[in-house]
Amino acid sequence: MKTFFRIILLSLFVSIVLPVASQPVLVLTLDDAVNFAIDHNKTLINSRYAINKSSQKIKEAIAAGLPQINASVDYTSYLGGQASIQLSPASPPATIEFNPTSNLQASVTQLIFNGNYYVGIQLSKLAKKMTEQNYRMDALDVKEQTIQAYYLVLANERILNIIRENKANAQVIYEKTNNLVNAGILEETDIKKLSVMVTTVDNQIKSTERQLELGYNLLRLHLGLESNQMVRLASSLDEIADRYIFNIAVADTFRLDNNLNYQLLLMQTQLAKKNITMNKASYLPTLAAYYSYTEKLKKPLFDVSPKNVLGFTLSVPVFSGGERYSKLQQAKIDYDVTENSRDLLAQQLTIEERQLRYNYQNLLEQYMNQKTNKEVAHEVLNKMDLKYQQGVVSTLELTSANTDYLNAETNFTTVLLQLLNAELTLRKTNNKL
Repeated sequence: MKTFFRIILLSLFVSIVLPVASQPVLVLTLDDAVNFAIDHNKTLINSRYAINKSSQKIKEAIAAGLPQINASVDYTSYLGGQASIQLSPASPPATIEFNPTSNLQASVTQLIFNGNYYVGIQLSKLAKKMTEQNYRMDALDVKEQTIQAYYLVLANERILNIIRENKANAQVIYEKTNNLVNAGILEETDIKKLSVMVTTVDNQIKSTERQLELGYNLLRLHLGLESNQMVRLASSLDEIADRYIFNIAVADTFRLDNNLNYQLLLMQTQLAKKNITMNKASYLPTLAAYYSYTEKLKKPLFDVSPKNVLGFTLSVPVFSGGERYSKLQQAKIDYDVTENSRDLLAQQLTIEERQLRYNYQNLLEQYMNQKTNKEVAHEVLNKMDLKYQQGVVSTLELTSANTDYLNAETNFTTVLLQLLNAELTLRKTNNKL
């Protein structure tokens, strides 16, 4: 019996563990991550749905001007109703019974001319272009967010590896010092100071590990992955820095027409202009044709209605109390507003792009400075380590040098991350992601 329960428990354990263990790790370079996000990001999926919907809106607008065919069948019973007709007082009245009737009717209507119809189709097509533009803007945002999350993970991994290496070195020094304290060569305060240093490094490792997991979760969100999907990044921070820090895009002249926000505002200006045309078209007449065929399934005794009817309807707007004029003036004002907004955005984008270049140059100078500081701090730590083993420097001096090195590495990685993000924002402004 015990063996039976063991088999059941083992089976349950295998059924739970194996799917997790067999789940493949998704290995992504920076370019792979961007392409994966474009295909699987939930926001972009909704944006693609919006494009498909706008295509259907165009078909809907066109369909309004195509032939409209309707058919109907009716049945009428007068419940034995009668009517009496007396042609003269001398003659008796004649009684007419109302027999049940039934009709089959088919009708066709066709719009021949309507100004708003043709302008409406153009507006629908322009609306689709704006939806596609919104998709491109969403895709640009997703690219930026994915790259930033990728950078963040790599930066945290770099800091974590450095701290772990530093802990390993600190642990070796701690053990050697502990042996010297046990031998009575050094005082017990030395080992306590080193213990504090090891504990501090340990706490930094735990904090960085939590930040790293947060970065991975953020990356999974932008990639459209499940929260338990394992991800491994194949690109290194140094490779990305070599690729982008001195990127030629930074030296390019800013072109306003390349900016997606500016392109969208241009489309809004076109839309406002088409709206003026639509309001002008409301002054034009509307002409439509219709044809109707009626088949009498159950005829009344007296029937003079024709089977075929063909007609035309011309609707001419005469007077609306100034409503159409007011709408036209509002459309013109909206157009002026969009033109003014376009000029304002052009000024804002030009100033913003210049500021982004200044920020990039400042961060580039800080990057060079922090790179030198990091190398010096590492060299000082190595010398302090050697001198400490020789008994030349104190534990306090070694701990201080170790703290300076960790701070220098952290500052260097932080500036590198800021520099890459500044370059990324500059590329985004120029639509070069």
